[in-house]
Amino acid sequence: MKLYSGENIRNVALVGHGHAGKTTLASAMLYTSGATQRLGRVDDGSATTDYDDEEVARQMSISTGLAVVEWGKTKINLLDTPGFNMFVHEAKMDLPVVDAAIVVVDGVAGVEVVTQRVWNYCEEYKTPRLIVVNRMDRDRANAERVLDSLTSAFGRDVIPIELPIGAEKSLSGVIDLVRMKAYTYEMGGSGKGKETDIPANLMEQAKAAHERLVELVAEGDDKLMEKFFEAGTLGEEDLVPALHNAIREDKIFPVIFSSGLGNIGADRVMDFIVDYTPAPSEHEWVQGEAASGNGDAPKRHETDAEPVSAYVFKTVSDPFAGRISYFKVFSGVLKNDATLHNFSRNTQEKFAHIGTMQGKTAVPVNELHAGDIGAVAKLKDTLTGDTLGDKTAPIQYPRVKLPEPAITFAIEPKSRADEDKLGPGLHKLMEEDAMLRFFRDPQTKEFLIAGTGQQHIEVTVSKLKKRYNTQVNLKAPKVPYRETIRGKADVQGRHKKQTGGHGQYGDCKIKMEPLPRGGEFEFVNDIFGGAIPKNFIPAVEKGIKDAAARGYLAGYPVVDFKVVLYDGSYHDVDSNDLSFQMAGRIAFKKAMELAKPTLLEPIMQVEITVPDDFAGSIMGDLNSRRGRIQGMDNKAGNTVVKAEVPMAEMLSYGVELTSMTQGRGSFNMEMHHYDVVPGQLQEKIIEKAKSERGEVKEEEE
Repeated sequence: MKLYSGENIRNVALVGHGHAGKTTLASAMLYTSGATQRLGRVDDGSATTDYDDEEVARQMSISTGLAVVEWGKTKINLLDTPGFNMFVHEAKMDLPVVDAAIVVVDGVAGVEVVTQRVWNYCEEYKTPRLIVVNRMDRDRANAERVLDSLTSAFGRDVIPIELPIGAEKSLSGVIDLVRMKAYTYEMGGSGKGKETDIPANLMEQAKAAHERLVELVAEGDDKLMEKFFEAGTLGEEDLVPALHNAIREDKIFPVIFSSGLGNIGADRVMDFIVDYTPAPSEHEWVQGEAASGNGDAPKRHETDAEPVSAYVFKTVSDPFAGRISYFKVFSGVLKNDATLHNFSRNTQEKFAHIGTMQGKTAVPVNELHAGDIGAVAKLKDTLTGDTLGDKTAPIQYPRVKLPEPAITFAIEPKSRADEDKLGPGLHKLMEEDAMLRFFRDPQTKEFLIAGTGQQHIEVTVSKLKKRYNTQVNLKAPKVPYRETIRGKADVQGRHKKQTGGHGQYGDCKIKMEPLPRGGEFEFVNDIFGGAIPKNFIPAVEKGIKDAAARGYLAGYPVVDFKVVLYDGSYHDVDSNDLSFQMAGRIAFKKAMELAKPTLLEPIMQVEITVPDDFAGSIMGDLNSRRGRIQGMDNKAGNTVVKAEVPMAEMLSYGVELTSMTQGRGSFNMEMHHYDVVPGQLQEKIIEKAKSERGEVKEEEE
């Protein structure tokens, strides 16, 4: 592969809703450019950027796939991102390293839930956008309807710079509204259009669309506006650079048309990427993060002249090649076998055998210039989000902030052999998946796995089995209930035991009262006159803490209470630490009997995004789950509902939301606070907990 400098590189991410045809469009571009010898397809597993076993089996993108297209004198780095709710965070992680996003929209469905989400990601990162309306050869594909959907969602700055010739099965080409030329194709052919005149029946429509485009481009430039008023139009020599600048500055979002599967328009997509999307060298600079106390944050120009720096945006854990790091060279020239400093972890890394990725195949290169994207295997310490570079010129590029996982399952290995392999296997998968969590709940003692949804967890379990030969069972996690008190108590706890020789004697008097929610536990020593020697007071506190950890009503930890130790007695010979611990436990149990004990449950803060049509049913469902609606917001055809809902009611919500919204809803939630469980539910929870503890005791016996 040839070496390219920044002005001849384009880094683009294909983003959009699932099944809009991003992977198929990438395959068409690869085939048309000569990078592959056949037109890859998702349904037979031959697509270059969907190569993982899970992606082939499920016929969907699960993680970002990389590929390189050489088109004319330009190298296009394609990042094919997933479009399903549960995996779309991959698209967000790719945006800091691309210079434009190709928003792929289905020719029938138009703007969908994830289209809106990735658009918002692009807004957040100020990423220029080019919209490709794909699958225009489908039944019921309609350019006018999709354009209405786009302008309704994203505003008047969305404007076609192409029109399709025909639609559905009669799709035969496109009209370039900038150069006012038509390009016709054979369905499933080479992908290279034949330039021709605009068909007579479409000429009037094309002229009107061309005039609208010229007016919109001229609006943003005083000199062009003058020229437009004088001549009544703008020539190609003015329109192309003006459109390029308007796209780079997010003033215009152009729309073009294609069929990835029919290989119609792929060459035009690449032409437009080369002509209209910005090169890395066009950026003024890339901003680093400020180190604490070191003044201004460093920044780098994306040029070869700056010190070398690279940002790792993705990690793949390959069972054979080991850890593969995908990175962008933000500045300088990275040469093969270079040693860079990892500024995130303060370690040295050797970049041996750098290359570019063509799907799963690494193509070796000797060096990569500023603005280019590459990969390297077997870095020792480097993970996603790390910055590396010349040790004498430190910089740290910002990491992508992702939401917390939405769903959690308890995970159990099926056998002892699986238990040994579970931790190492999951940690390797977590290296490549930033939304995966694996941890142990300190209260329930369960191992938990958390992700974006049930399908995300199922994919992880499948990878565990196939890659690391580890089999597990999934089940709903135990709800980490807690106990507390609502009243006060004043009690005495005395432990006295005589067994011949030294006996045991501890005696304490305590007052117990509730604390505000979140107060946990407070112990106050109010002993005067040596009623209990100072060295035994910590033992009383320890006894109370131990008893609180075991619970009173149902075995859940007791929280949010205060204990005041105010009196007691001791024996010169028989008193010891253990005796006062026992006295503390006895006092705690007596106090709990009198202090109106009650159960607390975790309340989650939930944010649900659904199309407006489903808002009513979502609200009704949340009410049935004891949810409290906190607010609603409308965003381009979607309703965002914010609510507080008990965790116990949300354990299977991901599956139910998918069913309620035909797969078009998404949600995220995080722990917010604990609140009292309603009385009628408390009895059931306590009864169930007691029966479970009874079963455990029987098993132990």
